[in-house]
Amino acid sequence: MNRINQKLNQDNKLLSIYFTAGYPSLNDTVKVIQDLEQNGVDMIEIGLPFSDPLADGPTIQESSTVALKNGMTTKLLFEQLKDIRQSVNIPLIIMGYFNPMMQYGIEAFCAKCQEIGIDGLIIPDLPVAEYHEHYQEIFEKYGLINVFLITPQTSDERIRFIDSVSNGFIYMVSSASTTGAKSTFGDVQQDYFNRIQNLKLKNPQIVGFGISNNETFLQATKTTKGAIIGSAFIKHITNNGVNSISDFVKKIR
Repeated sequence: MNRINQKLNQDNKLLSIYFTAGYPSLNDTVKVIQDLEQNGVDMIEIGLPFSDPLADGPTIQESSTVALKNGMTTKLLFEQLKDIRQSVNIPLIIMGYFNPMMQYGIEAFCAKCQEIGIDGLIIPDLPVAEYHEHYQEIFEKYGLINVFLITPQTSDERIRFIDSVSNGFIYMVSSASTTGAKSTFGDVQQDYFNRIQNLKLKNPQIVGFGISNNETFLQATKTTKGAIIGSAFIKHITNNGVNSISDFVKKIR
């Protein structure tokens, strides 16, 4: 069974952390992953930096810019991760845009992911119909779960289609804006969380965008399986360095 599915079958609420590969320094990638697992994080999203990130807020955009200046590439990320499964057991997901994957070659990219032990992909700019028609067989051939994003604006019909072609979890974007930390969620978000819960989807949902502290983590996971934190974590390591990861995770849990 894919490591993502194993985690989803556990009783606890899941904490997933997103960070940008090659940030703050080019060779921090493996250390960040190892420290996150050691401090009790359930799942990690490794951001593949891209020069034109459509869905990312300023914090993640800036980290991508720095990582690219540091010299991060798809090929280098795979090189950094080649021995990651000797020290890390939790699910690892690469989150990135479709263009770098196409440049690498879709099948070659998926094969490399399988080889080094990546469990899934999140590709915000790959439409679900396009995936279903052209790429689903390739992803499944290499044991990769593809995770789709939904927002408060996504229709019930489209959500049900995404649910039908998914075999892991659905990434619930908490609002229609770009990524970024919030201190609390309002009534609009709560109504959205309840609406999705009432659809009774077969795939569990994990909430991302706007999770920054224990309060937003608890709010987001009240009706869902877990929450993803990106911007708040990147701000933390920007200000405090990669040796302060345990402090951040303790604040969330």
